[in-house]
Amino acid sequence: MKKKNTFTYLLIGLGLCFSSLGSGLRADTPENYTNNRYPLVRKPFMELPLGSIKAKGWLQEMLVRQKNGATGQMDKLYPLVMGERNGWLGGDGDQWERGPYWIDGLLPLAYLLDDTQLKAKVQPWIEWALNSQREDGFFGPAKDYPGEAGIQRDNSHDWWPRMVMLKILQQYYSATNDQRVIRFMTNYFRYQLKTLPEKPLGNWTFWAEFRACDNLQAVYWLYNITGDSFLLDLGKLIHKQSFSFVDMVNRGDLRRINTIHCVNLAQGIKEPVIYYQQEPDKAYLDAVKRAFSDIRQFHGQPQGMYGGDEALHANNPTQGSELCSAVELMYSLEKMVEITGDIDFADHLERIAFNALPTQISDDFMTKQYFQQANQVMVTRHRRNFDQDHGGTDNCFGLLTGYPCCASNMHQGWPKFTQSLWYATPDGGLAVTAYAPSEVTAKVAEGCMVTFCEDTYYPMDDKISFTLQSMDKKRKEVNFALQLRIPKWCKQAGISVNGQLLQHVEGGRMAVVDRIWKKGDRVELHLPMEVTADTWYENSVAIERGPLVFALKMEEKWEKKKFEEPWYGPYYYAVTPTEPWNYGLVDFNRSKANEHARVTIHPEKQSSIFPWNKENAPIEIRMKARLIPSWKLYNEMAGPQPYSFCSGGEGPETEITLIPYGCTTLRITEFPVVGASH
Repeated sequence: MKKKNTFTYLLIGLGLCFSSLGSGLRADTPENYTNNRYPLVRKPFMELPLGSIKAKGWLQEMLVRQKNGATGQMDKLYPLVMGERNGWLGGDGDQWERGPYWIDGLLPLAYLLDDTQLKAKVQPWIEWALNSQREDGFFGPAKDYPGEAGIQRDNSHDWWPRMVMLKILQQYYSATNDQRVIRFMTNYFRYQLKTLPEKPLGNWTFWAEFRACDNLQAVYWLYNITGDSFLLDLGKLIHKQSFSFVDMVNRGDLRRINTIHCVNLAQGIKEPVIYYQQEPDKAYLDAVKRAFSDIRQFHGQPQGMYGGDEALHANNPTQGSELCSAVELMYSLEKMVEITGDIDFADHLERIAFNALPTQISDDFMTKQYFQQANQVMVTRHRRNFDQDHGGTDNCFGLLTGYPCCASNMHQGWPKFTQSLWYATPDGGLAVTAYAPSEVTAKVAEGCMVTFCEDTYYPMDDKISFTLQSMDKKRKEVNFALQLRIPKWCKQAGISVNGQLLQHVEGGRMAVVDRIWKKGDRVELHLPMEVTADTWYENSVAIERGPLVFALKMEEKWEKKKFEEPWYGPYYYAVTPTEPWNYGLVDFNRSKANEHARVTIHPEKQSSIFPWNKENAPIEIRMKARLIPSWKLYNEMAGPQPYSFCSGGEGPETEITLIPYGCTTLRITEFPVVGASH
């Protein structure tokens, strides 16, 4: 037994597979939440029931803007597809992915906000899906319908859109404990086990082969509840029929362009990790780590994404990155963190959430970009150097610009990120793997219910506090461990409890504060942020501070324009610069980035509930730069990237201002380096 009022400080190294810890730090503590059943590999983190975590501060504001924006009214904004005629409501309209995509984000939003109106929008989709199940277990729309390209007959039984509905039903069960979901999914998975040998995943379309991991994770989820052994047989069958991401890595596909669809990559990259739970061969985990390494080297962009304007398209900072890829890669990383406890995945998740996601959707959550660019100096209707073109609308801010999948799928980003901030641990404790203002109510130790409040302006600030607000009335104290992720970018974090410094901790670890807790106890985490630089395309540099990437602050002209083609939506926004953008950093030394930078923090903006635009940006970094006259517009983009130190800057040195990438619309993120003037 541990002595009262003593602290145990544990460190868990980067990359450690937490399943090796067995049942956790305390073998004698019963688990309060469902972990993997034998023979599945046990997880270090267990997802909490939907609704256990509530957003606060700026994160709550993002969810509210979703509710008041497109997420809360897609049925009105896009009635042809999301309205009553949708096949997933029993209508004669679209019966593929778009309706389920929307609900996959709307449902968690409704329960995170505990919003009666949003729940009422969700419920008809749930009821129709449950009631659509046939005696043999199959479900969903399965009839010809007049699609946009004529009569669609060949994919009415496609496995793929049903995978999205499985995710929806999992979330619904998590929030409501509706037992109909368990019976429904059991019957469907029996149908799959019987039918897949004859009609495999790729029988109707190839999408199901690449995205089978969403089906697979639902199978394991149900197995953990029911223990039905046939589900393990189904798991092996789904894995066998799915696209092999391990083979893809071994072939070197991620070192070339045009080898895989960008969303298939973001969504499917978690498959080896998902299947690892059933077949714990380290080769699966190693392949995924190599995949991320290859993506970074050959296609990566500073905001956490990659060149993927439909097909994989290398790392030029003007190549587009699709919004669907961002939200799907976030979800993949969330599931991989849960299974492996790998710090790299959590760091990457924050990189996307705090940089790529907020910039690609408008402040009012009514319009979005299909493709964003890391170096983005014009947002206009124009045919760019993208793999695909949809009437030149791919780069514009509009509801249906580009292709409508992102208008349907963007809604899951913030809600699922919120749901993945906190986890339960096998030893009866809690873990925080990503940071944002929030509140969690969960069971710890031997079933004691506690509420923690996380107060922070992170990622705009480096201080985070956790206060134990309440616990069961019958308990005056409770013994459990609180795990806190220390990001790899942080050289040395500090943790204090009730004002007393416990220890300084190196980055890239999970720090565990294991103690006897009382109501009102307060943990303070300090994650000092230094300005750093990383090397990108053509030896350019990107400036970072903590989880944030910084980009050139540019004055912009916004114009609202009408579409003549109704299928792109009623209107779009074009954005053009009103000042130069073609700067290079002067005599910049990457290893001394912090010395080159002058950081200004605006406290009044830092505490804003919405920091994610140019006007509200709480942090500014000023750096020396010179114009590069030879770096000009090409095809309404920043032209060919000058190679650092070979580019000729002219004129006097000046000072440019950088702000967080997520606050920008127009920007330069990857800067050439020019020599000092002589």
